Amino acid sequence: MSDVRRSMSEVRPPVAKRVHSERVHHGDVFVDEYAWLGEKEDPEVTAYLEAQNAFADAQTADLADLRSAIFGEIKARTRETDMGVPVRSEGYWYYVRTTQGHAYPRYCRCPIASDDDWTPPQVSLDETLPGEQVYFDMEAEAQGHDFYNAVVSMSHDGRRIAYGVDLEGDERYTLRIRDLDTGDDLPGEIVDTAGSAVWSIDGRFVFYLTVDDAWRPDKVWRHEVGAGVDDVLVFHEPDEHFWVGVGGTASDRYLVISSESKVTTESFILSADDPTGEFVSIAGRTPGIEYGVEHAIIGGDDYFVIVHNGDDGQGGKAVEYAVDIAPVDDIAARRPLIPHDPTRRIEEVDCFRDYLVLSYRSQAVPRVAVADLRGIDGVPTVDDFHEITFDQELSSPALGSNPEWCTPRLRLVYTSFVDPTEAVELDVATGERTLLRRQTVLGDYDPSTYVATRDWAVADDGTRVPVSLVHRRDLADGPAPVLLVGYGAYELPLDPGFSIPRLSLLDRGVVLAYAHIRGGGELGRNWYESGRLLNKRNTFTDYIAVARHLIDSGRTSASQLVADGGSAGGLLMGAVVNMAPELFGGVLAGVPFVDALTSMLDPSLPLTVTEWDEWGNPYDDPEVYEYMKSYSPYENVGPRAYPTILALASFNDTRVLYTEAAKWVAALQATTTSDAPILLKTEMSAGHGGVSGRYKQWAEIAFEHAWILRASGAV
Repeated sequence: MSDVRRSMSEVRPPVAKRVHSERVHHGDVFVDEYAWLGEKEDPEVTAYLEAQNAFADAQTADLADLRSAIFGEIKARTRETDMGVPVRSEGYWYYVRTTQGHAYPRYCRCPIASDDDWTPPQVSLDETLPGEQVYFDMEAEAQGHDFYNAVVSMSHDGRRIAYGVDLEGDERYTLRIRDLDTGDDLPGEIVDTAGSAVWSIDGRFVFYLTVDDAWRPDKVWRHEVGAGVDDVLVFHEPDEHFWVGVGGTASDRYLVISSESKVTTESFILSADDPTGEFVSIAGRTPGIEYGVEHAIIGGDDYFVIVHNGDDGQGGKAVEYAVDIAPVDDIAARRPLIPHDPTRRIEEVDCFRDYLVLSYRSQAVPRVAVADLRGIDGVPTVDDFHEITFDQELSSPALGSNPEWCTPRLRLVYTSFVDPTEAVELDVATGERTLLRRQTVLGDYDPSTYVATRDWAVADDGTRVPVSLVHRRDLADGPAPVLLVGYGAYELPLDPGFSIPRLSLLDRGVVLAYAHIRGGGELGRNWYESGRLLNKRNTFTDYIAVARHLIDSGRTSASQLVADGGSAGGLLMGAVVNMAPELFGGVLAGVPFVDALTSMLDPSLPLTVTEWDEWGNPYDDPEVYEYMKSYSPYENVGPRAYPTILALASFNDTRVLYTEAAKWVAALQATTTSDAPILLKTEMSAGHGGVSGRYKQWAEIAFEHAWILRASGAV
């Protein structure tokens, strides 16, 4: 054993004190000896977290050179001085500049040349465009702050911005309004908002959200610009299952308030010409029915376009969603536009003056189809939507930023596991595509060096589970280090996407595997439903089936397989390492939801009540309690030979409290029967998304990747 390795093995983790604390529910008594770690203001808690950080530093000290090399590779492949493709909106071209040495971007704009100026200007790296204005310099705004995040909204006349600032990572924003002519903020600020804001057409009002004690956006307010902070409450959602959002239709004709639980939606609309009027419900609220609303003008008539999972028109439910259309002045006359198809999960319809754009999923990948209204007599049918295809089978095409309702061309975004992200402009009438920008990868990057393929594993119940594999084309046959990424919750898919930092793993011989397990959205709503509530264990057994498939097929070995998941994917990590620790050489769990049952039993915590639709309500339902207790990672830690584990937490996280990872790691360290180090690294000035600023983010990625490479035996 080297001196470094010997010194690492001699460093012991801090021992958390054990304090007897009982959680009693439905007659069941659970002794939680580490509950005291939830006392955030207790100096002993902070000292313990800092001691765990010191232990993690000591255990990873030998990776310093590797971390530095990976950070350098990310930096060397990234064009640090860069800009986005300008996007036209209400008289200006908007774009973002990033500058070498700056951790945060600058938001810029320049005037359009004329009404028919639809060709994005070429933005130079070192020269400004005529009339260019930096309307929000995030680098300057962030100076002096350990953490900084801002959400910026431009008024329709381009004279002012509303911007929300979070300095802690706790997702509570202070909202301010700035006059762009003077550069000064108007008097007064609004605290504890949800960040974003929506302007009225006339620029007199800003609509914004505030949160309740559980961090749930529950109120919409109307603020009159320049009139102090005596704001008007225009909407309140008292039901704790629902989150509220506010926005507008693409046509700018209507303002929209949405109130959404995990399984039910209600939308309210207000004519944009009447910002002080009352919002009116579109289709009421029916438990289990979700819908979204857009506005379209077809054949000169105004319609609401409604994406929903209600009546499928054949006496059943449109499980994978359908699209209806209704005259704006007669909602009751709604009729089908795109019928329900169980093989196609409809996600969204975007409406423009001349086009309807359908975003949907089929065969476990996202897809986009466009209907050109100019060539259709009357209301279009499903046959009028034509798919926009790309070369890579495993790819993610999507509608890009198209804020102009009357745009003559559509901006699309395309990416895959091996192709850098592209912005493409589509002439719908001719089908001609113009490449506007391809993400720059410095160093002569060649996509053909890498290959992405689809594989399938078979779960215990016979369900076929898709797996995406990415690796270098010249990778030798035989077992290789594998990073197996999983999530499996909220109907969120792991879609193909390009990553510069990931190249540092691929070029060191690591295979990246993505387990598209039940609970996610890859194969539609039924795929999600079969991995939530009392079906949740399918998520974990699917992931284990994928791991076993990769080992049994010779792709990897248990000692070379590292599991990776964050947030709800961190719950996945905690569950599978309890169920099958022998399958993994390491586990990376980011902001992990590993104390799920305790959290779901406390309605006062942020998000708990809204999360009951995802996990079940163990507070009131004994069956749900027993089911969750059977898999909740913290309750099921026991004397097992756990692999090496790295848990990452954020002290100011309001979505998954730092306490969950802290308690879990304390229990793991106290009970593991192996010598594999179990580490906890807590960012003391960050939230659920981790640190802010790209250089800090790169350093964190380098830390994680170095650990992955060691845990998988790649180095």
